[in-house]
Amino acid sequence: MTEAQALRGIHQAVRQRDRAAQARREATANLSKRLHDAQEAGVPIARIAREAGLSRQGVYDLLAARPS
Repeated sequence: MTEAQALRGIHQAVRQRDRAAQARREATANLSKRLHDAQEAGVPIARIAREAGLSRQGVYDLLAARPS
């Protein structure tokens, strides 16, 4: 492998990591909105947590987080 190939590989990996981080932020924002929707609809936190695969504290944390 040449130096240029190695650096190209690094740059590709950085772009891939950046895309994954953006996708994670978007997914978290979407989940947070859905949790708020469920809470406003009267769904109990324990049920929201079960359905989302989160702890109740995790649900509370997402509900308290402010979108960036």
